[in-house]
Amino acid sequence: MIKEFLLANTQNYHGTVDERFLDLATQFSRFQDARSHQGGAALVVYFQGQKVVDIFTGKKSQDEAWQVDTLAMCYSTGKGILATLAHILVSEGFLDYDEPIVKYWPEFAQNGKEKITLRHVLSHQSGLFDIRNVIDTAAEMLDWSHMLDVMATTTPRFATGQGFAYQPLTYGWILGGVIEKATKQSLSWLMQRYLVQPLKLNGAYFGIPASELGRVARLLEKPKTASQPKPQNKKNSQPRKASLSERLLEFSGQNPQDFQDAMIPKGMRHFSFYSDEGLQAVIPAANGVFTADSLAKVYAMLANQGQWQGQQLIRPEVFKQLSMIQSKARDRVMPIPMHWRLGYHRILTMGKRTPHGFGHVGFNGSGAWCDSDRELSFAYTHNFNVTSATGDYRLWGLSQEALRCADQVLKGRKGWF
Repeated sequence: MIKEFLLANTQNYHGTVDERFLDLATQFSRFQDARSHQGGAALVVYFQGQKVVDIFTGKKSQDEAWQVDTLAMCYSTGKGILATLAHILVSEGFLDYDEPIVKYWPEFAQNGKEKITLRHVLSHQSGLFDIRNVIDTAAEMLDWSHMLDVMATTTPRFATGQGFAYQPLTYGWILGGVIEKATKQSLSWLMQRYLVQPLKLNGAYFGIPASELGRVARLLEKPKTASQPKPQNKKNSQPRKASLSERLLEFSGQNPQDFQDAMIPKGMRHFSFYSDEGLQAVIPAANGVFTADSLAKVYAMLANQGQWQGQQLIRPEVFKQLSMIQSKARDRVMPIPMHWRLGYHRILTMGKRTPHGFGHVGFNGSGAWCDSDRELSFAYTHNFNVTSATGDYRLWGLSQEALRCADQVLKGRKGWF
């Protein structure tokens, strides 16, 4: 891995780069070069209100190269975009962080949920993290209205506000559901009206239209090798190595059952977020589809504390609330402290400190974030077949280098911390 990085082509990308961020583009190329046949990636950065990096590389599908407008399925990275929409609607007066959700969605009151507020959901204090025991098969997730009914009838695993537990899948139906109930509009209409149109985004969907499927990067099948015979039975097969997130979970002393109940519905073996039906379903916590530029531009608006090109999308008093850390404690599902804000977590880097920075990563190592101290925003998307609950080293390394390049401009030195 280190040898591949050091010997990599440093210009294996297309697009535009401000010379002040050339080191970031070089690192992007080093990370992607050796595996460009396995997929593609895109990186966009905004700094002081201007786009300074817009690059991409590799393969969108087996037969197509990644393009500037390629859409990528981003798993939980979309949670930050859904949260941003909620904050805009709070600014518009449709929602209030501390009103019980039942004010907007009366059916939600069932089974002890009368006191759950928007703040509890956004900061993962609702106790509603369990998906494995509330639906019989993952295929049920394809039906939006059915899943809203499921969320209305389910029971919290702990009392409201009495703990933190990341809601990997349930978050999208609860937050998306209350947004729809409060505004009496569909989530897709609200995305267009309050995010896509004001920011002139070039691709941002929860449930992608059939007409846009051709723009989506797909997972590439791993090449089959004849030199590796299939094991005759399970006894002869090598055990699967634990992923980084699984090792962190074990080391942290958390209950693996909580992690499984939150993350893995029954029947996932027969379900794919990358299938046409998976992409077109509305599963906002997990199947948001975006261009890297759309993600970075939403966070550029947040880096500017809710303003963008003369528009005030989020009021100052609302921005102050959404960016405030709700807890630094480790929750019951994530293996590391996430410092939850209202819908976002801390930026994960390799050393740089960002006390006022926040964003969200996805299960495939995609991610997007902003830092208002530096007026900086960042987004990384890809279609490589990797998974990690906390992002992989590429995301952490690219985030670190983006911050270092900004500091070179702002402070005259890059530094590591």
